[in-house]
Amino acid sequence: MTTRYIPDAGRLYGPEFARDPQAVYAELRRRYGPVAPVEIAPGIAAHLVLGYQAAVDVLTDAGGAWSKDSRDWMATLPETPEAAGAVGMLGYRSNALFADGAEHARYRKAIIDCFGMVQPHKLRQLVIEVSDSLIARFAANGEADLAGDFARPIPLKIFNRLFGRPDSDSDALISALSDLMEADGEAGARGLDAFSRYLGELVAAKYAERGDDLTSWLIDHPAGLSQEELIWQLVLVVAASYEPTASLISNAVSRMVSDDRYYSSLTNGALSTYDALLEALRAEPAMANYGPYFVRQPLHFHGTWIRPAELVLVSYAGANTEPTNLPDELRSDGGAYLGFGAGPHRCPVSDPAMLIAMTAIERLTSHLCDLELTVPREELSWRPGPFHRSLAHLPVRFTPIRPDQPGESPWAAQPPSSSIPSAETFPARSAGYVTSAPWSS
Repeated sequence: MTTRYIPDAGRLYGPEFARDPQAVYAELRRRYGPVAPVEIAPGIAAHLVLGYQAAVDVLTDAGGAWSKDSRDWMATLPETPEAAGAVGMLGYRSNALFADGAEHARYRKAIIDCFGMVQPHKLRQLVIEVSDSLIARFAANGEADLAGDFARPIPLKIFNRLFGRPDSDSDALISALSDLMEADGEAGARGLDAFSRYLGELVAAKYAERGDDLTSWLIDHPAGLSQEELIWQLVLVVAASYEPTASLISNAVSRMVSDDRYYSSLTNGALSTYDALLEALRAEPAMANYGPYFVRQPLHFHGTWIRPAELVLVSYAGANTEPTNLPDELRSDGGAYLGFGAGPHRCPVSDPAMLIAMTAIERLTSHLCDLELTVPREELSWRPGPFHRSLAHLPVRFTPIRPDQPGESPWAAQPPSSSIPSAETFPARSAGYVTSAPWSS
């Protein structure tokens, strides 16, 4: 797909889009309606689904018109750094995101079964440990960047542990995924290479010695994943867990500390942490434009002709905020949101993601109850890129906490000794937050 037939394509990249994507969506709706032509990088075109009903029609795919297989689209791409960056996020892999039918069902069941082995109360305790350890690093300073110092490390530290790897692997993984999510040519390709190396080392270690962890369970699952399939499921799990969870945390916190409906102080307010998470999922979903789809046959869809090998992206942010001129209680969609997708490809681990985000935010606000932004929310900077809605920085100030201060603090909170291992007590085989998979007993 090229840009030659797309006049005035909306650019989903660059500082203007990062600063105010809703203005871009509004202009695209005005010009084109529920499906609009866009560029996700220079020379890389797509159809962007902005209408709520159009998005639901794609995601639920009642007529079987849509496919997730991106290989025909990849064959049309030029050999440019921009194309390489796009492939980092949209290139075909043999995993649940890019599969259809029985193959998709097989991959998805393996993921759901293995995540089902993680006990929620043990996961919550792990989030408490990780959150408190991060808060302890900056609590005495009186200021922090909650995006880089708190939100981004949390999901990777947690999934490192759940995968059976030590905390020392987290920094390299954070760097790799940050590059991958930018999809800006060289950075995206570099991130994909680093991410692939990390996962290759993880899989090799677990084939050599199993543990009570997600990686080992996937290896032994009755789905019989090949080593290549295993790696690509892990690519999906890590990428889909990192950016959405990290940005959900920072986007929700940025709302909570700048809106008196949540707090006049961080210990009271009309709305809860859960309300903030739901509002962020709807108004600023972490994966703002993603859900790659392709038509099997030429299709006239909500006023636009779409041909095979043309990329279609679902704008969760655009669809969720589509103007209706009706209050939520009278909308035909009931004020629903698509933050976790819908239909057969809806995020299979949305409950763990919400548990992680809610627990992390509750630990943060319980320790630092007078958080406030150092700049107005409208002046916060956002990371560039077509796919995510992610704060570059979330600068806050608060009353410092001293290590010798009485009462509960991030230094004093310790997990039960029989529960969650620290990085120093790795390997994860000894961890009490997981149990043996039924198919490996």
